Amino acid sequence: MSVTKSSKRWLFLAATLCGLGAEPIKAFSQSQDSLMPYAMLRSLQFVQDSVAMGDHSATEMQRFLLQTIDERLKSAPSAIFKDPRNVDAALVYAMSGGNPATLELLVARDVDGNFDSRVADILRKYLSGKGTLVAQSIAAMVPEYRGTRIGAYLALIGGNVTIPRDPLAALSFYDIARLEAPGTIVEEAALRRSLAIAVEDGDAARGVEYAQRYARRFLHSPYASQFADLLVSLVVKRVDSISEEVIQETFAMMDTERQKEAYLRLSRLAAISGKDSLARMAALKVKALSPAAPDQPEVQANLYESLSNIGTPDVVSAIETIVQIPEAQLSDRDRALRDAARAIAEQVVRPPSLPGADIDAAAAQSAVPKPPQDEAAATGEKSIWRVETHKTDDEGENVRQLVTSGRSKLDEIDSLLKKGEGAP
Repeated sequence: MSVTKSSKRWLFLAATLCGLGAEPIKAFSQSQDSLMPYAMLRSLQFVQDSVAMGDHSATEMQRFLLQTIDERLKSAPSAIFKDPRNVDAALVYAMSGGNPATLELLVARDVDGNFDSRVADILRKYLSGKGTLVAQSIAAMVPEYRGTRIGAYLALIGGNVTIPRDPLAALSFYDIARLEAPGTIVEEAALRRSLAIAVEDGDAARGVEYAQRYARRFLHSPYASQFADLLVSLVVKRVDSISEEVIQETFAMMDTERQKEAYLRLSRLAAISGKDSLARMAALKVKALSPAAPDQPEVQANLYESLSNIGTPDVVSAIETIVQIPEAQLSDRDRALRDAARAIAEQVVRPPSLPGADIDAAAAQSAVPKPPQDEAAATGEKSIWRVETHKTDDEGENVRQLVTSGRSKLDEIDSLLKKGEGAP
C-alpha cells in the first residue's frame, strides 16, 4: 500500500490501539504474524466509526486494515481461536466488509468447535445473498447474543433479512443494534435503515425521531446524502402528520449549506408530488438561506416555487418566473422540468377548445424533453399528483384535468431522468 500523509496518521493511530509503538508501518509489517486478530479488529472498528462520523480520510486506512486482517486470519494457527475474542474478531471482520471466503476457510479448519456453527451458517447464507433463508434462525439468535461482542452486528443483519417480509418487525432488530453499539458505524446503518422503513411503512413521529438522531450524530457520514433523500421523502409522504415547525426544527440541525441543499431537494420533490404549499415553503427557506447575490440554489428555488404555482391563481406569475430562469444555471434534469412546466402552464391559461384536444396537446408538449431511452417512456407509472380544486363548471373541470395530466407528465419525465442520472 502506498502510504500517504493521511494514511500515515491513521496507521499511527491504529498501531497505538494495537500497542505497536511509534513506528506503525514497520510494526505492522513485522508484527502481523504475532498480533492477535482481536487487537487488529479493534483498530478496524475505530477507523470505520471515524468514517461514519465524517472523517473520510480514514477510508484508505480501512481498506488497508481489511487486507491486513484478512492475511492475518488466513495465516493464523488454529490454536489462537481458542480465545473467544479472536473467534468474535473473525466473525465481526466478515460482517464489516471482510472477505467471506476467509471466514469459510476458518470454519472449515475448525476441528475444535471454537466457532458457533449456527452463526457461521447464518453468515455464509447472508454474505452469499441468501439472507432471507435464515431470517427465522437469526431472529432466535439475536436475544441469545445480546450484550456480546457480535450482538450488535447480528441484530443489524437480523433487521436486514427481516425487511422483505416484515419491515416493521425489522425495526426492533435495528433498535437493538443501536442500543448495543451507540456512536458506531452499526448505529449509523441502523438509523438510516430505520428511517427508510418509516418512509414507507412506519409512522411519521418515529421517522422524525430517527432523522433527528441521525442529524445529530452522523451528518458528515459518507451516507449523509442518502439520509437527506430519505428525510425529504419522509416529509413529502407524511406531510399531513408532520408540522412545519417540526420540519424546520429537524432541518435546523444541519449547517446552512446542508439545510439549503435539503430544502432544495424538498421543494423539488414536493413540487413534483403536487404538495404545493410544502414546495413553496421549502423554496422560500432556500431563498432565506441564500446570499443576497443570485446563485444557482436560488434559481432552482424559483423554478420549484413556480412549478408549485402552476395549479393556482398565481399561474401567470409562475409563467413569467419560469421564462426568466437562466438555462445555463440549471442542470439537464431541471431544464427538462422547466420546459415541461412552461408548456403545461401555458396550456392552463390558454382558452380551451375541445376538452380532449387540450389534454393531448399538453401531453405532447410536455413530453418533448424526454431522455433518449424510448423504452422507458412507456413505464406507465401511476401519477402521484393530487390537484385539490373544486368542480365549478365544465371549463373548470377541463382545466383541472389538464393540470393533472400535465403534472403526471412532469412526474413521468422526472422518473425517466432519475433512471438516466440517478437521484439528486
